[in-house]
Amino acid sequence: MSRRRRVLVAGASLAGVRTAETLRDRGFDGEIVLVGAEEHLPYDRPPLSKALLEGHGTLHDVRLLTSDQVTALDLDLRLGRRALALNPVRRTLELNDGETLGYDQLVIATGSAPWMPRDWDLFEGIYPLRTIDDCLAIRSALQGSPRVAVVGGGPIGCEVASTARRLGCDVVQIEPLAAPMARVLGSEIALACAEIPLDAGVRLVCGTAVEGFDGGARVERVRLRDGRTIEADVVVVGIGARPVTDWLVGSGVNISDGVVCDDLCSTSVDGVYAAGDVARWFNPLFEQTMRIEHWTNASEQGAFVARALVDGRQAGSYSPVPFVWSEQYGVKFEVAGVPRLTDRIRIVEGSVAERRFVAVYEREERLTGAFALNSTRSLLKFRRLLARSGSRADRVDVPSISS
Repeated sequence: MSRRRRVLVAGASLAGVRTAETLRDRGFDGEIVLVGAEEHLPYDRPPLSKALLEGHGTLHDVRLLTSDQVTALDLDLRLGRRALALNPVRRTLELNDGETLGYDQLVIATGSAPWMPRDWDLFEGIYPLRTIDDCLAIRSALQGSPRVAVVGGGPIGCEVASTARRLGCDVVQIEPLAAPMARVLGSEIALACAEIPLDAGVRLVCGTAVEGFDGGARVERVRLRDGRTIEADVVVVGIGARPVTDWLVGSGVNISDGVVCDDLCSTSVDGVYAAGDVARWFNPLFEQTMRIEHWTNASEQGAFVARALVDGRQAGSYSPVPFVWSEQYGVKFEVAGVPRLTDRIRIVEGSVAERRFVAVYEREERLTGAFALNSTRSLLKFRRLLARSGSRADRVDVPSISS
């Protein structure tokens, strides 16, 4: 009897799970080995900064796969194992427990890890937020309404600040740019949205960065570069993430701010693909390489890689319109496309005052992106426009929302 073909997925992330699920949906009847660094069954991450952090639900409620689903998908699930080294000549993956697994095709879905500067974690009470264990530790620390400093004004930092404030904590959010979300939205729109956390009672400290921390065994103060200090019992750090690629050094896989891939999500090594936060691929629609650390891309890219594994080049190219959403203070933020901070911005529907609007981003008369605040339905029109045009030179006229 001939050996069954084996697909090995390194990373039990959303991208890894979607790869496995879609392989079965596409009729793949070979072996699927899914390797996860954590002991937990695969789980969804967005609730970690919102509902689960606030105390609503349990780990069971955020699982991407149950034990029964693992059995139904006929997955060889290896939890608590971390990819350690890749040998593409032998087509083997070494795990941190000493086991070596062979593969016919490999999918790298090891995701990203939170960026934590050296010595920032020397005090108790300073937390990153990436895993379920991080979430539960922060949730416990937020009991009793402590003074909370959130370092970083990206989506994760904003969601944590929102959740901590709902729990009755005294919250200060620190962001070196002009306003939270400025790196995503640009200063003009971010400043317009800054009234939302301020009205919720969050104190914003912008235009400066963290110098360090003071305290005994636990953190007591945050020192800023402009000389100010902020009293804090709990500090949550959300200043970005790095792709988990250290285990690939020396393997022959091209690494540059992630695993470099082509439009089929195939790497520089035969039979090796990448998906999710760790993948940096060429998107033909926008004619540029990109790496996206958001839920929608992880789900869609994992599914695409499965199709590429089954269908090869017939799967086409992975050319999505990037899309990210965030829920903060009862408000929904959504961004589509690839806007840059230097793009021209126009509000084309609603108004900042009513906290319901759509803004478009344009570059050289081309539509490059759109942002919606509490306007999901309206944003769909611009996502469709971006899917048709990408970054091509033809002008895309922005339609009237009422048309």
